[in-house]
This record gives sequence, C-alpha cells and structure tokens, in this order.
Amino acid sequence: MKNLLILAACLIVGCAGPHEALVVKQYTLRNQDVAGGDDPLVRHEKLRRLYGAVSLEERKGRLGQYYTVIWASPNEGGLKREILFQFLQGGSGSRIKNMRRELPMEQAEGKEEFAVIGDDYFKNGRVLAWKMSLIVGGDPVATKQSYLWE
Repeated sequence: MKNLLILAACLIVGCAGPHEALVVKQYTLRNQDVAGGDDPLVRHEKLRRLYGAVSLEERKGRLGQYYTVIWASPNEGGLKREILFQFLQGGSGSRIKNMRRELPMEQAEGKEEFAVIGDDYFKNGRVLAWKMSLIVGGDPVATKQSYLWE
C-alpha cells in the first residue's frame, strides 16, 4: 500500500508541466476612485498601485498601464540576462519604445514590473501593442506578445 502511494505521488509530480519561462500580467489603473462597488481583487490592486500617493497630483501620476513579468531562466554559464519590453502607444505613431531590466545573475526566477504611467501615459496615450522578451546572452529565449503586435 505504501509503495502504491509513493508511486502515485511520483506520477502526479511527474505530470506537472514545466514552468513557463515568461508570464505577463497586465493591469490598467484608469481612475483614482477606490469605490466600494469594485470586485475585492480589483480594489486591492488599485490600493496597492496608489499606496503612498497622498496628493491628487501624486495619485494622478500613478494612472496608466502596469505589466508584471514573471520569469524563469537557468543561469547558463554566467551569461547576461535581461527582459526587453517593446511597446507602441496611441500618440507616438509607429515609433517602438523600449524598456529594459537586467536580471540578477544569482537568481533563476523572479518578477519584474514595467509601467507606462504619469506624463508618458497622458501625453502619448495607452499602449496599443506590446512584446516582452527574455534575453540570455544577447539571444531571445522566450517571448510573449499582445494580439496586435506584428
């Protein structure tokens, strides 16, 4: 009986698929109001994004779009690793903007956040299309992109 339980546990663990190398979660903070009518998870996310912003101007500066990237990459021979966020905004025409984050060499997985907020969001508009790439040693090893990215 004990052997069957161990075998079943091994099979269940063996069926678990590998972690995705790149997961992108999006959130748009559209207004400063933390009304009670929102879903509790949405309300919590709003409060988290607005935390520490005291004045109306500070709260307005937090409005925009947030992208949380959960990444996993083996440290392959000490190669430089980074995440590249490319995006197009409504008011910036066809110009592709870039944001980069270098990843710590000692970590195999982690979380990074990119934000298009404040003046950039109000002057250039919302993000229309985006592409996120995990780059190891100068070569992309994983990418995620929005539906409209070409």
